[in-house]
Amino acid sequence: MKQITRTVWVLSVVSLLTDTASEMLYPILPIYLKSIGFSVVLIGFLEGVAEATAGISKGYFGKLSDTSGKRVPFVQIGYAFSAVSKPMMAVFIYPLWIFFARALDRFGKGIRTGARDAILSDEATPKTKGRVFGLHRSMDTFGAVLGPSLALVYLYYFPQDYKTLFFVSFIPGLLAVFATFYLKDKKATEPKTKVSYHFFSFLKYWSVSPVEYRKVVIGLLVFALFNSSDVFLLLKAKQSGLDDSMVVGVYIFYNLIYALFAFPIGIIADKVGLKTIFIIGLSLFATVYFGMSVNTNLYFFFGLFFLYGIYASATEGISKAWISNITDKKDIATAIGTYSGFQSICTMLASSLTGLIWFQFGATTAFITTAIVTLGVMLYFLTIPKPTTIKTENLNQ
Repeated sequence: MKQITRTVWVLSVVSLLTDTASEMLYPILPIYLKSIGFSVVLIGFLEGVAEATAGISKGYFGKLSDTSGKRVPFVQIGYAFSAVSKPMMAVFIYPLWIFFARALDRFGKGIRTGARDAILSDEATPKTKGRVFGLHRSMDTFGAVLGPSLALVYLYYFPQDYKTLFFVSFIPGLLAVFATFYLKDKKATEPKTKVSYHFFSFLKYWSVSPVEYRKVVIGLLVFALFNSSDVFLLLKAKQSGLDDSMVVGVYIFYNLIYALFAFPIGIIADKVGLKTIFIIGLSLFATVYFGMSVNTNLYFFFGLFFLYGIYASATEGISKAWISNITDKKDIATAIGTYSGFQSICTMLASSLTGLIWFQFGATTAFITTAIVTLGVMLYFLTIPKPTTIKTENLNQ
């Protein structure tokens, strides 16, 4: 643990608290929105706008962080926006206000993502990127265990009291904002020459980015285009006979496995290679989706979600660690922000695509299609050679 700095711990705690606040609302948000008059179509449109806001803004603010030479202000503002957005959704029930509050939450995520991941990268060496990003993902995901668990306990004692839960979620969100004040920018970070950048200027990075970066990101985005929302996995479990409590329980179980394994898998990745672990993660993902396409055994779902948790541990943080190792230090926030932005858009399209296949051909076809594409992505990554040169902070994968 000596490779984990104080800054990494602070960021990990901040993410833990923020995700606890967000995931506390995850199980009840659709129910709450329907209770105040939102239709299913409007809820879908709301989530689409929110995710698009986060996706597009990640690249811009990542670029802005790199060019300004600052990281911490973006982290602080981003987490503050996400914190204040939660009680806002309970104050007024007008659709435009709800849209504004939800977009503000995702906008905060867009502001902080690139700068936060750049800080994590700066706090690691090429040989410790896996464990640093792994610890952060682990702590972040523990929030996805604590949040829904606290929500279930609260609603057990206060059923249907959704509004109060929005105010309760503000507490861990506010604590996260306070924790960001323990972060400090490194004095060595110097801003570039000041230049005006428009909102989509980060897209220019693609043409000047390292060849390895483009090859890796292309593979990641193809995978993202077929990696739909976890809601489809939960829906399949529900259709196979799990009751509502079991569905929430299996979701919490998945996040617990993810949280427990993210850090140790990150340590292993530093030893055997980030690309190797990522490909193993994809193989588990394909196994889960093939299994989901045919499984109807209620207990077997827990085995599949166990593998799904391992897959997430081997890919989420690992992909960002991989990108940071094939990108110049001065462009890390831009590189990760650009990838995250495209990924958000692909993920949004993935859910629409999977939903369409499910509607037209059934759940089995939808899951098998995703699994087959994933196998193709695995083969693609196997063709990518290890870098032959080491750049400023790069290391052979």
